[in-house]
Order: sequence, then structure tokens, then C-alpha cells
Amino acid sequence: MTAQPAPPARRTGLIIAIVAGAVALLLLLVCGVGVFLWYRLDGGGGGRDLSAVVNYRETNPDALGREHQPDGSTISYPMRPPAGGPHYNRWQNCNGDIYPEPIEEGNAVHSLEHGAVWITYREGLSPDEVERLAERVRGQTYMMMSPYHFLGSKVTLQAWGYQLMVEDVDDERIDEFIRQYRETATVEPGATCGGGITTTTR
Repeated sequence: MTAQPAPPARRTGLIIAIVAGAVALLLLLVCGVGVFLWYRLDGGGGGRDLSAVVNYRETNPDALGREHQPDGSTISYPMRPPAGGPHYNRWQNCNGDIYPEPIEEGNAVHSLEHGAVWITYREGLSPDEVERLAERVRGQTYMMMSPYHFLGSKVTLQAWGYQLMVEDVDDERIDEFIRQYRETATVEPGATCGGGITTTTR
């Protein structure tokens, strides 16, 4: 039987070059996707930088006492709306509750202790803007929202020890704040958001 001639060297070199090129292209693609995702989520995610969040756990931990006070008693908070501190015995229901009127601060703060994010908005916000905020709350556990008297910014978000103020209901930091702090900011792990009161101050 006649032995087959060895493949030409240049064909072998061409195959190696094609394989190496394909591997390099695949690595470039994977790295590109990774960089894009990092940029979107962390490095330049279109306004998702949470450096504007006030961290009272670091700046004013003494304001975050957890004492229960009698319902209806006067509680003085150093921040408005409050983002933690002494609170009433009963919590505000916070399973996607959308309150059309202001709620008692003492009940709301108790909900924050349980891990809720409380969205507050300036009274007089347009119905369309209120609805765009409500879409983030409706059907979500550990979430609630309500208007707030004399709010310093158009919208604020509170979790236990954290607060963010924004001037646009479409600000992407709203979603990032919710993602970061809903349930995770609790200082009473396992506490429910159900079974709370649903009354407002009006």
C-alpha cells in the first residue's frame, strides 16, 4: 500500500491561524460583554450611582435607636422623612401598599425596621408622576409609598439608616436604591410587612 503524502505545511499553518483567530475573537467577545455589563450596572449605569445616599448608620447612628413608643406620642426625628429611630408599637402595612394620604411617621419607621423601603413624594405631584412611582411599589413585598408634608425634594426613599433624595420620578437611582436596600436593610430579620395598620393621617 502506498503511503499518503503528509499534508502541506502551509495548510497546517492556515488551520492553526484560523483556530487561533477564532479563539481570540471569542475571548474578545466575552471580555466585551463583561465590560459592557459592568459599565451598565456599576461603572456608568446611567445615573445609578448611589453616592448621594445618606448613610445614617455611619453619620448619625445615635439617631437610629429602636425603642418602641406609645402610638400617638410625639417622636422627634433629626431627618425628614425619618429613616430610622424610635417608633410606634405597630408598623404600617408594607406589602406593596400605596397610600393616597400621609401616614404616621412612627408606624412607617417601624416598617423600615422590618426591612421595607418607603417612597415618599411631595404633595401636589402630578397623577402621572405618582403612578410612575406606584408602578415600582404595587405588588412588591417590603415596599410602600405615601405623600409627605413639606418634602424638601420631589421624591425621597427611606430604608432603615439610608435615605436618597431625587428630583425626577424616572431617576434610575430609585430602582437601584430599592434593589440595594429592600429587605437587606432590616435590623429585624424575618419580620413581616403584613398585618400592619393601613390608616392614614387624614
